[in-house]
Amino acid sequence: MIRRMLVANDGSRGGERALAAALDLARRLSLGLDMICVEDLPRFPATVDEVEEERADLGGAFAKVVEAATAKAAMLGVPFGAHVVPGHPVSTIAEFVERGGYDLLVVGFMGHSALYNRVIGGATDRLVELAPCAVMVVK
Repeated sequence: MIRRMLVANDGSRGGERALAAALDLARRLSLGLDMICVEDLPRFPATVDEVEEERADLGGAFAKVVEAATAKAAMLGVPFGAHVVPGHPVSTIAEFVERGGYDLLVVGFMGHSALYNRVIGGATDRLVELAPCAVMVVK
């Protein structure tokens, strides 16, 4: 049974498709929906000030994504919460799912070449492996 849903949205085409599917499912099941956007911080910051600057700007890159998603949810009457958090997308989302007790994670599929998937792997594939709940992949 699904009680808590989370959708990951990075503003890409796949993320927007995942949001649309998650909003539709939440509406049909009379559930609320949370959305997570993960903003990468510099991997090797030069100074502490650089990290603080990035944290201060946190959410700036996703402001339009959050605004559009909030409007879509309101139009459908779906209770909605948005979370913009710093970190590496895969591990941050998996940890957020676990801490939040979500039953379903909705993610978008981003197609890459077979070589890319073999060498690097996709974030969606890793989330399917690591998420401590059911994962719905939207194409």
